[in-house]
Amino acid sequence: MRVVFLGTPDFALPSLRALVNSRFEVCAVVTQPDRPAGRGLNTQPPPVKIFAQESRIPVYQPAKIRSEENRPLFESFRCDFLVAVAYGQILPRWLLDLPRLAPVNVHASLLPKYRGASPVARALLNGETLTGVTTMLMEETLDTGPVLLQKEVPVELAMTCGQLESLLAEVGADLLVPTLEGLNSGSLRPRPQDHSRATLAPKVTKEMAVLRWDQTALRIHNQIRALNPWPLARTEFKGQTVQLFQSLPASVVESQTHRPGTLVGLTQGGIWVQCGENTVLEVLQLQVAGRKRVTGRQFASGARASPGESLFPITTSE
Repeated sequence: MRVVFLGTPDFALPSLRALVNSRFEVCAVVTQPDRPAGRGLNTQPPPVKIFAQESRIPVYQPAKIRSEENRPLFESFRCDFLVAVAYGQILPRWLLDLPRLAPVNVHASLLPKYRGASPVARALLNGETLTGVTTMLMEETLDTGPVLLQKEVPVELAMTCGQLESLLAEVGADLLVPTLEGLNSGSLRPRPQDHSRATLAPKVTKEMAVLRWDQTALRIHNQIRALNPWPLARTEFKGQTVQLFQSLPASVVESQTHRPGTLVGLTQGGIWVQCGENTVLEVLQLQVAGRKRVTGRQFASGARASPGESLFPITTSE
């Protein structure tokens, strides 16, 4: 059984590995073009390309997948399945019609919830306690195709977007091979999505990173973890940008009224910061621009900050 695999970032790697280690033959890997990345903006290959080359699988990197110029190449693969996992471009109808059996997608949500580019970040922003992974048949419209298999995954309060994405990537890989085997044998019956229950998960942006300390601790915490590793939630300290990596809503309620952004206590590894509605956030990891990442306690020590002192402005300019 021949499979053409389309994927780009780290999220796609477990699924590709699962296929390589199965009875299916990955006859080609299609990924996004190499792009500048990192501090030096040096051109870097996508993670999927690196793994495919190490596995001696032919790699193709069309700039525009929808171009008809790509059609003869894809027809030459004579594939049974087309599998897309976080590829990064919308696939055209002619490409979805090419595989003998089906075009299959792995999506990091329990569809029809969170259709779109950032399902994991959006689930965390909304404070979801349960998410999961869906395999589905692909259609031209984004994430609307019939569901094949799903698996629920509990969301822990401390999980960041990066951590949850890594977990869901492994869950998706576990579902992928049984999905293809079920379609091949005819034992797996696709079921239509209930479009009336659909929610959207548009791509997160840098503009979403600015914190407002007058919001509740839980809402700020969800923002911090949803935007880690990118673009990272931020505030200011004495005119310098501060990025926040890890936090937890504190179980204390501050009896004394403080301005949001005020340091109200120290913990073993963090600091308590006053938030809106009389709630408190424990900030565990943060980084001042140009300096190394430190614990909240180390930050307070270096800043010589004491409880009752105003640390952060309620909000900052975007």
